[in-house]
Amino acid sequence: MYKIYDSWPDIAKKSYHQELEQIKFKNISHIIFAGMGGSGIIGDIFYSILSKTNIHVSVVKGFHLPKTIDSNTLVVATSITGNTAETLSVLKSSNKTGCKIIGISSGGKLRDYCERNNIEYRFIKILHSPRASLTVFLYAMLKILEPILPIQKKDIIESIDFLYVTQDKINSKNITKQNIALELAKWIDDIPIIYYPWGLKAAAVRFKNSLNENAKTHAMVEDIIEASHNNIVAWERTSTIRPILLEGKDDDIKTKERENILKKFFRQNNIEIKEVFSVEGSILTKLINLIYVFDYASIYLAAKYKINPTPVKSIEFIKKNSQ
Repeated sequence: MYKIYDSWPDIAKKSYHQELEQIKFKNISHIIFAGMGGSGIIGDIFYSILSKTNIHVSVVKGFHLPKTIDSNTLVVATSITGNTAETLSVLKSSNKTGCKIIGISSGGKLRDYCERNNIEYRFIKILHSPRASLTVFLYAMLKILEPILPIQKKDIIESIDFLYVTQDKINSKNITKQNIALELAKWIDDIPIIYYPWGLKAAAVRFKNSLNENAKTHAMVEDIIEASHNNIVAWERTSTIRPILLEGKDDDIKTKERENILKKFFRQNNIEIKEVFSVEGSILTKLINLIYVFDYASIYLAAKYKINPTPVKSIEFIKKNSQ
């Protein structure tokens, strides 16, 4: 697994610059990203980077489509394995609505269904596992969907360039105190709770998922503003949970005020926190570089626990018993 992660910047660059047929759909006002797990996080990332545009974005992590679907809706059904039951269900439902559809996978049942029903489809090769394949799928999809995405090409290139900078700091050959992912893994010694500002939700959720899958440990995520109205009260009892505060370089001023209040609360109650800051740049740059750090932290934590991060036996149990 670490060999794939050491190569993430190269994988992202190669994936974005490869020859891929771009979509030709017109008049798209609503995009639905359907996917679970690693595929679902791709939808979360697109939701964040499109949140300040005029395109309505929905992320479906389940079996059912929203009722707002119409002829100007594009459903992007992504299953890295091609065999995700929930995504296949959404794909089949979409095919009955008259909306526009594209399926993206490394083959499997999703490709078979698209080919049988003349649905637009793109093949992307899986690398090691769905979660390790994030960059190859994300950057290929940025290229495939480029005609309808109000995302500047320079922001995509910037995000890849920053990945190389992050790579130098966290790769498997840099086993030093300067490795921020390794230091974060060392700091986690119980269940972590990740507080995040709204725009960085995708990175926080991905960190939770990677901790679950790679380090086989529980983790929680909380929106920092919402947590101020409920979760914060739980700290009135002694706890071994480890709070991690995720902060953007240019968070909204009100969010920064709340972050500072939360840090003051933790200090006054002698609760140790870990702050993790995003790099500067576009929201895509912030998210993918945070995810790079967090994914590697989950791998280092697995090594600390003497756990092989690759097998996911429990997920295989769920899949086997869902057929």
